[in-house]
Amino acid sequence: MPIRIPDTLPASATLTKENIFVMPMDRAMTQDIRPLRLLILNIMPTKIATETQLLRLLSNTPMQVDITLMHPESYTCKNTSEAHLQTFYKVFSEIKNQKFDGMIITGAPVEQLDFEDVAYWNELQEILEWRKTHVFSTLFICWGAQAGLYYYYNIPKYPLKEKMFGVFENTVTVKGIPLFRGFDDTFNMPHSRHTKIRKDDVLKEPRLKIVCESDIAGVTAIMTKGGREIYISGHGEYDADTLKKEYDRDIEKGLNIKVPYGYYEDDNPEKPPKVSWRAHANLLFFNWLNYYVYQETPYDLDNTQL
Repeated sequence: MPIRIPDTLPASATLTKENIFVMPMDRAMTQDIRPLRLLILNIMPTKIATETQLLRLLSNTPMQVDITLMHPESYTCKNTSEAHLQTFYKVFSEIKNQKFDGMIITGAPVEQLDFEDVAYWNELQEILEWRKTHVFSTLFICWGAQAGLYYYYNIPKYPLKEKMFGVFENTVTVKGIPLFRGFDDTFNMPHSRHTKIRKDDVLKEPRLKIVCESDIAGVTAIMTKGGREIYISGHGEYDADTLKKEYDRDIEKGLNIKVPYGYYEDDNPEKPPKVSWRAHANLLFFNWLNYYVYQETPYDLDNTQL
């Protein structure tokens, strides 16, 4: 949250240069406050685990956030009970006349399929088009990010020779942007995917800016101007044991899977995983909510042309 100090206080200029969020007194006096409306399109098969991970991160803020969970109407989820979906989730037809301050589109284990072969692709295209006029800022995660980049900018995904699997170091490449305010020079983030996007394809699109990269995992974060769209290729929301569960599952299936990179001490899966991404994950979600949703979204959202 911002600190409110007199505009003429000498510390104000210094803190502003250091990217500390200082709110001028005149703005603070006229700022209207209401709960944020946040929509989560959860397309992961493990919906309860994913919703818990995201809500844990979103709760790490003093702001009030009203959460709406949504799942694809055109696909029957096999791993979550119908009772859970009926009780806690909406479908697009039920919310399409509403507007939201923010939206999260999760990943999904379908990246080895062509986009057009995904069962709910037609519905997702409709949601992605609707989002442009009904959501102020959207955070796209992993396959959700690949889907958004393909739909809006025709940026393809490419198969990897082997799964990008583990915890990788990232470097912020554009300094001073609010999304990474308070971050160290480098930070870790889990990745788990069979496909990638290419940096050269992103650089050809002037509406996009690469703001974070990894020497191993590639492009980590992409933004549009003003942060209306933020694309993250990894999974900061993962629990300590998420990669372990994926690894153990694949081993049981007899798949040729390597030990997750940078995850176990001494790369020994008999030892407990090392959690090295949690602090920055919390800060990433807080910064998105604060700087790109709360501070920018209009107070009278329903009557605003987005």
